[in-house]
Amino acid sequence: MNIQLMSCTAKDIEALYAFEIENRLYFEQSIPSRGDAYYLPETFKERHAALLQEQQDGSSFFYLIKDEVGTILGRINLVDRNQIEKTAQLGYRIGQIHAGKGIAKEAVRLLLEQCREHDIDEVQAKTTDANIASQKILAHNGFEPIDKKEEAVLDGQRIQLMHYSWRR
Repeated sequence: MNIQLMSCTAKDIEALYAFEIENRLYFEQSIPSRGDAYYLPETFKERHAALLQEQQDGSSFFYLIKDEVGTILGRINLVDRNQIEKTAQLGYRIGQIHAGKGIAKEAVRLLLEQCREHDIDEVQAKTTDANIASQKILAHNGFEPIDKKEEAVLDGQRIQLMHYSWRR
């Protein structure tokens, strides 16, 4: 499957909202919930506008992962950009029906190609110790594990987060 990364725009809001609603339960199995309010149409619209402002300011870059016909397969982002240190944090999510097809691996590769354009030399990422698929995606794309311990809570359970770094 050929995929493309498209910068997120205001025109994407309806399709993106549908994508998030459709995949909410799936995503919440592996990451903390964004809360019920996030999924209210007005709140979603406000949050989307705020993200677009971050993109306009250059502090974050938000992309939709789309197929050849423009269907949203997932999202991938560079956030918390530090212009002095030239770093950013990677985040991505693939819709449930598209998981396990190599889409995330290719999307991460494509996103890393954008780092020169965004003046980013280091990308940091983290995943749970149980998310083997994400660990493989990061390793395949040249991310190195960092010896940093972090705990989080997911569904009332303590989980370990693994940190990674990629440098161009």
